[in-house]
Amino acid sequence: MRQTFKLLPELFGDTAMAEIFSADATVLAWLRTEAALARAQAGAGLISESDARAIAAACVPASVDVERLWEEAVNVGYPILPLVRMIADALPDGPNGRVHYGATTQDIMDTGLALQMGQALDRLAALLGAFGDALARLVSAHAGTVVAARTHAQQAVPTTFGAKTAVLLAEVTRQRERVADAARRVRVVSLFGAGGTSAAMGERSAEVRAGVASLLGLRTTAVPWHVARDGVAEFGVRCASLAATAARFAREVVDLSRTEVGEVREAGGHHRGASSTMPQKANPIGCEAVIGMSGTAGALSSGLFRAMEAGHERAAGEWQVEWYVVPLLAELAAGALATAADVAAGLRVYPEAMRANLGAEGGLIMAEAYMMRLAPALGRERAHDLVYKAAHEARAHGRALADALRDVAGPEDLAGLGALPIPPESYIGDAEAICAAALDAWRNER
Repeated sequence: MRQTFKLLPELFGDTAMAEIFSADATVLAWLRTEAALARAQAGAGLISESDARAIAAACVPASVDVERLWEEAVNVGYPILPLVRMIADALPDGPNGRVHYGATTQDIMDTGLALQMGQALDRLAALLGAFGDALARLVSAHAGTVVAARTHAQQAVPTTFGAKTAVLLAEVTRQRERVADAARRVRVVSLFGAGGTSAAMGERSAEVRAGVASLLGLRTTAVPWHVARDGVAEFGVRCASLAATAARFAREVVDLSRTEVGEVREAGGHHRGASSTMPQKANPIGCEAVIGMSGTAGALSSGLFRAMEAGHERAAGEWQVEWYVVPLLAELAAGALATAADVAAGLRVYPEAMRANLGAEGGLIMAEAYMMRLAPALGRERAHDLVYKAAHEARAHGRALADALRDVAGPEDLAGLGALPIPPESYIGDAEAICAAALDAWRNER
């Protein structure tokens, strides 16, 4: 087979996920489906037990000339006809006429895809678990490490690094639930024949379908889904969403590791993130890969909405979108999660830089704290106006906010304020409780 070299997953992809959607694994999923079909048909009395055993024994990779399979698939347009002929060629007269009995190409390919998507979601769940565990360690270690919360990329109020990370951990916890739900929904057999009516299988069709599902560890269904691709689209969107969650973490690390901020940094190593020309550089290369994979996954996932447009009882080109998009989405999501987990596990955190940055602009980050201290006596609006004026004065002249506030407000206005300046650690609200709640949900809601 001709292979396009894909640099991003080659460098940062997940080997286990690549194997799930490899050519060999894909063909094996089809072979497993054909074998299960024969066994289920024997159980329903449609073919003999001896024929079913012979067919199942022939549904092995050794029966398939892979190079010929792909060559003939180009001519047919699909790979199942040549696959079935190869299985039949490996059988004696009798059972060779019972292979693929009453089924159609998409039955086999969709059931194989259901197996692969289920395996892929299991792998994503494992990678998500490693990512969440690494985040949980950061939340626990830094529940009380005070840092600037930033809104619109500007300092806002104090928080803790643990609380910032706890928000992401809660997102990962929700994603874990979504992955489990999606894994249940995608594991569905497809076996309704040429037009979705199971006419070729006869009155035992439901029994055969249930038998195939049981043998393969899938769920059965009474309604065909060969042109209803919402389940496949859900899988793809889930992959893109997982990659985006990883990218949100990666973007935070990139922003906080800027030279002028310096609050975190990826783990180091010889030539880790090095530049070919600037010897001082240690770029956040893991995070960059995650962001790249997420951006690609988000764009690719939109193709699955076109695949959902499949018309009548068989797609006329829309289905083929999935052949390219689904495996790549799975690989990108896995790579993004695995790389993000590595970054989180090795993340270097610098509390001293966080503390220093809290003092930027003369402590303007404490403006809301001053306002809320003044509000009970002055009312929120007057307190806001006083602190706003002081903040303008402090910024314009490079002064500390506390000093500027003393100048713009009278002693009677500041009577209820208490000692100045107010320390940032006294204004972190429920940050530590947020950390505890996020950790509890991650550890206990499994």
